[in-house]
This record gives sequence, C-alpha cells and structure tokens, in this order.
Amino acid sequence: MANTASALSAKGFLIIEDGPSFEGVWRGGTPQAGEVVFNTSHSGYEEMATDPSYFSQIIVNTAPQQGNYSVDRNFWESERIWIRGFVCLEIQNSARDSHWLSRLSEAHVPVLTDIDTRTLVLYLRSQGTKWGAVVRAESEPEARLQAGELMAKAKVMAPDWTLHVCRRFAEDIVGQNPRGPRVAVLDFGVKENILRELKLRVRELRVFPSNASANDIKAYKPDGILLSNGPGDPVEVKDGLRTVKELLGFRYIFGICMGHQILSLALGARTYKLKFGHRGSNHPIRDELLKKVYVTSQNHGYNVDQQSLPPGVEVTHINLNDKTVAGIAHADLKCMSVQFHPESHPGPHDSVGLFDYFIKQIT
Repeated sequence: MANTASALSAKGFLIIEDGPSFEGVWRGGTPQAGEVVFNTSHSGYEEMATDPSYFSQIIVNTAPQQGNYSVDRNFWESERIWIRGFVCLEIQNSARDSHWLSRLSEAHVPVLTDIDTRTLVLYLRSQGTKWGAVVRAESEPEARLQAGELMAKAKVMAPDWTLHVCRRFAEDIVGQNPRGPRVAVLDFGVKENILRELKLRVRELRVFPSNASANDIKAYKPDGILLSNGPGDPVEVKDGLRTVKELLGFRYIFGICMGHQILSLALGARTYKLKFGHRGSNHPIRDELLKKVYVTSQNHGYNVDQQSLPPGVEVTHINLNDKTVAGIAHADLKCMSVQFHPESHPGPHDSVGLFDYFIKQIT
C-alpha cells in the first residue's frame, strides 16, 4: 500500500537531466521518467492526471496540498492516469482518506512529497522544461544512475505522441440535441469534457483516431469538425496535419490546444516550444470573437508564431500574461481555434460560449 511505514520513511528524488536534484519523501508508485512541468491550479489533481495531454510528463503542483478533497471518477478526463510522476509539498495520507495517493500508486505513478516546490518551479521558469525522473534511492548518486537509465528508455518512442493516447478505432456517440448538427472529432488525446460539451449541443458525434484520413471523415458527412487537445510536438503529428490540410474548406473546423496548433500548421504558420509552457487555470485571455476578457484553463508546451501567420488568418485571442497568440480564425477557409481549454476541467467556465459559437457556424 502507498501509505505503509516503509513507503513513508523512504527517500525519493526528482533528478533533472543536466540539472539539480530535489530530495523528498517517496510515497509509492514505480520510478519513471518524463518531461518535468508545473501547474498553477489550486484544484483539479484528478482532471490533470487523467488528461491525455499530460502523457509522458511529471507534474509539479504549485498548490501545496493535494488529494485533500478525495476522489470522484466522474471528474476524470479519460479512462486512465497518464502522468509519469506526481510531485507536491503535501498529499493527503491519513486514516480518514488516502484515496488519491492510492489511485496514483495503483497506476504505478511515482509520488514525491516534502520537497521545496517553490525552488523547483523557479528553476523550471528560468531554465525551461526539462526531462527528469522520480526515483526511490538512498543517495543522490544512486538516484542519478537510476534516473539516467529511465530517461534514456523513456525517450525511445514514436515522436507522434498523439498515437499513444488516441482511440484506435472510430467511436460513435449519441448527442442530447435531436435537432443539433453532426460533428466529427479528430482525437489527438481528447478530454472527456470536450465530448460532454459537444454532446449537449449535437445529435451525434463520431470520434476518429488521430491518424484517420480526410476521406474517412468526409465519408461521415459531418456538419462540422473539431480538432482536439493532445500531447507532444505538433510538428510530429504528420498524419493529423496531412488530414487537416485536406479538410480545409470542406466543413467548418474548430481546434482546441493541439488542434489549434495543427490547424495553424495546416494554414502555413509555424509553431515553437515555449520556455516552460502554460499550465494552470488562471490564464487571462482577450477574446475578439465573444468580445470578452476572461480567465482560462491551459495546458500546453508549444505555441503559434504570430509572425508566421499567413494572409487571411486573423488573431482572435491573445494571452494577456505574455501577449502570445491564443486563437485564430480564417473566414474564407471556415475555421477557428484556441490555445486554451473552453471545456475547463479544471478551471473556470468563462469561455464555454465558444462551443455555442462553433455550433452557430455549422447550423
């Protein structure tokens, strides 16, 4: 069990590749390696851990207390936990409740607590996203040896991370609005709440794997197309990019997060890796479509280069923290996209109206 005396007293380390080590208390799981990222949300540990966009990542929580409101599978964003490490100051582990810690251990996710998360986050902010590993060891040299082997193995995988998390076959879902449109979803790692928001507004959905062809989607005869969120570098999503290029102008397209990046690439723009990414539920956005300023939930490590946007592409959303592109639209090619999560979970619901905006474009 995750809360045995041996687990509680064991040493654990987060080892940063070509960087420092952080010693803490090992709380269970299996040693793993991944990209080390931080999230500034004050709640939502279940939603974050089950979001496929966190595939191959070790999440560092800036909020000090985790697991303190227990577990509810109704809030999970997929059927499983995707993260490769969970790092925080404290995690609920008492006679009353240790459910979240148990879920992580059952999923073999290594859990490390009692570390200086402030110093760690400041390091990631200054040095950028790094590979690392969470291991159980008695000394730093032992931890570094384990970590090096784990990182070498973790990096040997298909570069298109969406193929690791998407559906293998198309799936049909019945909507709750009999008079609503029919929507095709290209699954790059879609969150369940995106599908829930669509279900409220459509009569039916078909969710396609990320390597589905344009002909597969056209044969479904959708009224509109949604490109979902997902993990990794958008440039490596070769099949998805080719499909979206062939779909431009066919039906109205709405892209979210990875979908925004893929749509931008299909239009001829470039993407780049952010120094430390945008991850949290407190990112302010100026929205020129809905004529509002609101706070959003975000989880991405790449962004669209505004200088590379071709003629005809309008910047519709701006991240007010760093003035990066947070949304685009192209009137002639009938498409739009946003670099945040209007479906929230976790986070504010201020931007959920973008789903209504999308439905209006296709009905």
